[in-house]
Amino acid sequence: MNTQSPLSADRMHAVTPETRDLVDLVLDYSRRRILSTDTPLDKPLPEHELRRLAGQTVSESGMGAERALAVFEHVLAPACITTDHPQYLSFIPTAPTKAATAFDLVVSASAVYGGSWLEGSGAVYAENQVLSWLAAEFGLPATAGGVFVQGGTLGNLSALVAARDHARAEGRSPSDRWVIVCSAEAHSSVASAARVMDVDVVPVSPGESGVLTGEAVRAALEEYGDAVFAVVATGGSTNFGIVDDIASIAALKGEFPFWLHIDGAYGLAGMLSPVARPRFAGVEHADSVIVDPHKWLFAPFDACALIYRDPQAGRRAHTQHAEYLDTLTDAAEWSPSDYAIHLTRRARGLPFWFSLASHGAAAYRDAVTASLRLAERIAAEIERRDGFRLVRKPQLSVVVFERDGWTREDYALWSARLLDEQRAFVTPSSHAGRPNTRFAILNPLTTFEDLVAILDTM
Repeated sequence: MNTQSPLSADRMHAVTPETRDLVDLVLDYSRRRILSTDTPLDKPLPEHELRRLAGQTVSESGMGAERALAVFEHVLAPACITTDHPQYLSFIPTAPTKAATAFDLVVSASAVYGGSWLEGSGAVYAENQVLSWLAAEFGLPATAGGVFVQGGTLGNLSALVAARDHARAEGRSPSDRWVIVCSAEAHSSVASAARVMDVDVVPVSPGESGVLTGEAVRAALEEYGDAVFAVVATGGSTNFGIVDDIASIAALKGEFPFWLHIDGAYGLAGMLSPVARPRFAGVEHADSVIVDPHKWLFAPFDACALIYRDPQAGRRAHTQHAEYLDTLTDAAEWSPSDYAIHLTRRARGLPFWFSLASHGAAAYRDAVTASLRLAERIAAEIERRDGFRLVRKPQLSVVVFERDGWTREDYALWSARLLDEQRAFVTPSSHAGRPNTRFAILNPLTTFEDLVAILDTM
C-alpha cells in the first residue's frame, strides 16, 4: 500500500518556499561563478580524500539543498580542473563566453526538447540558423544542414555511418571489408568509429610535415578500390593543429567514388579568421564536416556541429522508425533526431546561438585571430630561447615544443608542479617516440606574459 501523501509525492516539483530557496541558492552560486575573475585552476583529489571531505552524500532522507550545494562548492568543484581558466593549456581547452554560459542555464530552465520540430521548432530554427552560417563559412551550399551532437566522436561516427549508407545506396559493396582512409595522425575517434562500425581503417603516413596529401591518399585508393567508402581529412589535428591538404584530397573525388569527411572538431573554426582561412582550401568540396563549438567557438560543453552537404543522406542513414515515432518521421519538418546517432537530445546548440546572436560574427573572428597571433608570437619566443626546440611550426593555435635533455619523467614532474602551485595546467605529450609538451591556445584571456612565465619555470 502506498502511504505517501500527494504533498510528499510532489514535494520536489511543486513551487514552494523550499524550492524557491533552492533555486535562489543555485542561481546565486551560478552568478558568482560566471562573473568570477579569480576562479582558481583547482586540481583533482584522490578518492579517499574526497570520501573524507564529502562523506556519503546520497541517503534516504537527503541532506538538504544548502548543505548539498556547500559540498559541491567547497569540496567537489575544487576537485575539478577549471577548463576555462586562461592557464588551462592542455588537450583542447574550452573558453565559453559569458553569454553562452549564462544561456546554458536558460536552456535547462526552459524545458526545451531539441529532438523534433514538433516539440521544439523554435530551438531547432535557431540552431539551424547557426548551422547554415557555419556551412556558408565553410563554403558549403545553401542547402547544406545538419545537427548539433554531443562531441566530435559522435559527430565523426554519425558522418561515417551516413557515408557507408550512401555507398550502399549507390550499389557499391566491397569484396571483403569496407575501408576508411585517413592520416596516421587522425584523431583517435576515427579508429573508434571504425571499431563500432566493424570496418577497417587504412592509416596513411602524412610524412614529416604531418600534412596528409592527395598523392598519399591516391596510393591507398588505388590499392583498396571500391572498398574505400570514406576519406577523412583533418582540419586541425588535436596534437599539433595541422591541417591536411584538403584541396588535393578533394581533387581525387573526380576519379574515385569516396565520401570526403572533414574532422575539424578543433581546428575548422580557424576558417573564421583571414589569417588561417587559406589553409582550409578544399573544405567546400566536403560531403560532411564537424566542428566543436565547445572548443574554439567559445560555447560550453557539450556541442559538436555536424553538417552534411546533402542532409538527406544523413536523414536516410539515421532516421529511427517505430509506431510511436510515425507522427515525426512521416512529417516533412526538420527533426534533429534524424541526422545523427541519437534520438533524445538537448538543444545543445542554443548557448552558441545566443552568444553569436548577441555579439555578432565579427567578435568571433577577432577572438580566433587573437589565438592565432598569440601562437605565432610564443612560437617565435620558444625558437629564440636557448635549450628549447619547436617540434613543428604551428599552423593554428597549438604550439608543441621540447626542452633539451628532458625525459618523460622531467616533463611529468614539471607538469605536476605547475598544477600543484596553481600556475598552469600543461601536460606532457610526445611525438615519434620523443617526449614534449604543448600549449593549446584558445582562451582570449590567455596572455603572452602568461606563457612566458610558464617557459621561465623550465
